[in-house]
Amino acid sequence: MSALTDRLDEIKAEGRAALIGYLPVGYPDVDTSIRAMVAMVESGVDIVEVGPPYSDPVLDGPVIQLAVAQALERGVRVSDAFTAVRAISDAGAPAVVMSYFNPMLQYGLERFAADLVAAGGVGAITPDLTPDVGEEWIAAARQQDLDTIFLVAPSTTRERMHMTVGASRGFVYATSLMGVTGVRASVGEQAARVVAQAREAGAERVCVGLGVSTPEQAAEVAQFAEGVIVGTALLRCLTENTDPEAGIAALRIKAAELAEGVRSAR
Repeated sequence: MSALTDRLDEIKAEGRAALIGYLPVGYPDVDTSIRAMVAMVESGVDIVEVGPPYSDPVLDGPVIQLAVAQALERGVRVSDAFTAVRAISDAGAPAVVMSYFNPMLQYGLERFAADLVAAGGVGAITPDLTPDVGEEWIAAARQQDLDTIFLVAPSTTRERMHMTVGASRGFVYATSLMGVTGVRASVGEQAARVVAQAREAGAERVCVGLGVSTPEQAAEVAQFAEGVIVGTALLRCLTENTDPEAGIAALRIKAAELAEGVRSAR
């Protein structure tokens, strides 16, 4: 058990799924991105994913790619993600980082894990790292009692599903489709199938990401998963408003709508 699983179980006991929101740190600047993450918590987001900047975000769609590229151009560093984690934790929500492996490796895995814990973080999602080649990170995370969250997809074989579920702590991140992040017209039936397969492999908590952007989609996913993950739809509130205050105001509205969607699926 961990702070993350405790929170997910508390939410499940309320008869609903958790709303998990993602934002990259540093867009449009570090201070605004952190204030936006805190605003999400204040507007109904239960858990926040903090994205450290990375030059080759292979899982992310064009909206996130553009924001991360601009953040890097402005000198954002991995350490800024820990500042965001602290602010989220102080606001009363569990914070996890969603980081590609190379920045973690360059930072130093043991140092990364220790600094994440020191900032109040509870785990890390590693979208481009699989458990069979992630032993070094798993060991560093276990030493700090951090949750290790790995991804499964519609293409995941039964053997790899069992391996990934076994190595995951906190929750299993199920991608609802093949492809990169971004807004979709529908979530698709594959999401429920991936969640069911993860449960058959022993997963107790499965959260679904990629493609959720509306309250209706959030409600749909909330019927069969412990958590609904939203990123691009929230980030768009910042990218489509040149005034940071207007962007945060729009973000509050969007987060509240998604939170209502999740809660409507009780």
